[in-house]
Amino acid sequence: MEQQKPQFDFDVFKRVLALAGPYKLLFLFCLFLAVVLAPVAILIPYLINVMVDEYIFMYDLEGMTFMALVILAALMGETFLKYLFMLFSALLGQNIIRDLRVRVFKHITGLKLSYFDRTPIGRSTTRTINDVETINQIFSQGVLTIIADILGITAVLAIMFYTSWQLTLVVLTTFPVLMIGSYIFKEKVKKAFQKVRNQISIMNSFLQERITGIQVVQIFNAEEQERDKFRETNRAYTGANLNSILYYAVFFPFVEIISAASLGLLVWYGAKGILDGHLTIGILIAFPLYINMLFRPVRMLADRFNTLQMGLVAADRVFRVLDHQEVIANKGKLVPQKLKGRVEFKNVFFSYDGENDVLKDMTFGIEAGKTLAIVGNTGSGKTTIINLINRFYDIERGDIHIDGANITEYQLSALRSRIALVLQDVFLFGGTIYENISLRDAGISKEEIRAAAEVIGADKIINKLPEGYNFMVTERGSNLSLGQRQLISFVRALVFKPDLLILDEATSSVDTETEALIQHAIEKLITKRTSIIIAHRLSTIRHADHILALKNGKVEEHGTQAQLLGKSSGYYKGLYEKQFIPEST
Repeated sequence: MEQQKPQFDFDVFKRVLALAGPYKLLFLFCLFLAVVLAPVAILIPYLINVMVDEYIFMYDLEGMTFMALVILAALMGETFLKYLFMLFSALLGQNIIRDLRVRVFKHITGLKLSYFDRTPIGRSTTRTINDVETINQIFSQGVLTIIADILGITAVLAIMFYTSWQLTLVVLTTFPVLMIGSYIFKEKVKKAFQKVRNQISIMNSFLQERITGIQVVQIFNAEEQERDKFRETNRAYTGANLNSILYYAVFFPFVEIISAASLGLLVWYGAKGILDGHLTIGILIAFPLYINMLFRPVRMLADRFNTLQMGLVAADRVFRVLDHQEVIANKGKLVPQKLKGRVEFKNVFFSYDGENDVLKDMTFGIEAGKTLAIVGNTGSGKTTIINLINRFYDIERGDIHIDGANITEYQLSALRSRIALVLQDVFLFGGTIYENISLRDAGISKEEIRAAAEVIGADKIINKLPEGYNFMVTERGSNLSLGQRQLISFVRALVFKPDLLILDEATSSVDTETEALIQHAIEKLITKRTSIIIAHRLSTIRHADHILALKNGKVEEHGTQAQLLGKSSGYYKGLYEKQFIPEST
């Protein structure tokens, strides 16, 4: 659970207001409407006062008709101004959060993978959607509305004192009680809302994780346990909401009681004033309207300040994500149109947590156009190597060179555009086969996709699907077999015309028949380009020019398959014999 800042944070508030910079004219127009609404709103009770005292009791029918039309015009003008204020303040907020949501998404997608290693996806989702939406309320229901309410209260008090300062003072005797109650309500609801925001973040993370891992939940028959956990999470979220509702249920009747007390004092003192002759009937009729216009915004101000405070809490969370600079440094200047593909690791050390080295003094090389197979037990550092080549992480010590230049000298997007990575766990997005292969890159034509599929033998498989390349893939490709998903990922890799191809255990989870298809695809993919193949099944690396055998983050052996098998008791030979030579019974 994240710690919340207890006080109003002016630094965050200034940053939020700065978000309105591109819409300065719209913001100023909303402020103008807020200023204009204050005198227009109090005009109607004042006109009623004048109408009663100067026309109704004077039996001036013509003047009364004129005043009625003036009041109607004022009412229509106020209604129109309120409509404009609500419309344009909402438009301002929506424009701001639209830009902010894009900015947050762009920033999150540029963060290091280490950020996602330790940050629940549900939290990032909450920051991008729920918290950004809450910031919208700062403009649509927060600062602009607060300004309008404060100006309205000031205008009402001014006209009340102008009309009758004695009656105003009598009415305001209950005002300190209202202010104290409003402050207590604001503080209580603020804490309740903070708990609501925390609980919704926890719930989002819980749901995302369980729905993503639903297959595991069902395989291990853990539905009931997870339902119980969700009930607890849901109960905590419901409880937080009920606490906030409880404060509203107490506060609003409290305000009505205070308002009724003010109205009672008004009737008592007003009737006395009329009998004494220093008050008029028109004043007595107008003042209940003034009281309503005074107490209603005061009642809402406490809620507005909470809305503003919660918006600032959400903004602080979003700004902390935006201020998170755990990104890969992108200071390289090299933007090659093509790579030869020579890769060298020189004394590379790397750890994910900064303490325990996963790679230890790693040194090896791959010649351009050659194929290197990397083998080793789980945890030996195979996947880490490909993560470093793609610069998903930065190394602690040592150097990685591609075509003789340090990997940090390449512009990040230019480097990655020349590398294709096919993972064991293929991720497909909701959309057509075409869209999943091109990743909606407008520069890749359907003809290029079909040609690439034909090269590796995936075209026939895809055409057997309903609607072929227009077949709609569901989330994560759940309506396709593992082999189909793998072949689509191969087409995706080939269509981007990479100079360096990396296959991470691409056949470790498929059947023998599908493996034959994929093996054919691999042979086509690795032709005339530098390739790195990570495999548990040693049968899939028979075309490799060299083999790198890893053990505990170090290079145990490096050479051709013939050289490594020629050793009497080598590490790779031991792995090979375990897979291909049956144990004697």
